[in-house]
Amino acid sequence: APARQVSGLAEQLEERLFHLYGLHNELIQERLQELGEVMERVGQAEAELRQVCRTVEAAYRDLCL
Repeated sequence: APARQVSGLAEQLEERLFHLYGLHNELIQERLQELGEVMERVGQAEAELRQVCRTVEAAYRDLCL
């Protein structure tokens, strides 16, 4: 009987660990997706800033020349 109890407990533990692992994996996937979206927005902001810099440069050239 004790061996069967241990076996049963081990199975329960394995199921719980599997469940936790699944939840953990989902969280990691969500975080990675969020990170990807943030990096995309950062890239867009950089592109906009470069455009602003080019516009300002052009304006200075027009004013100074």
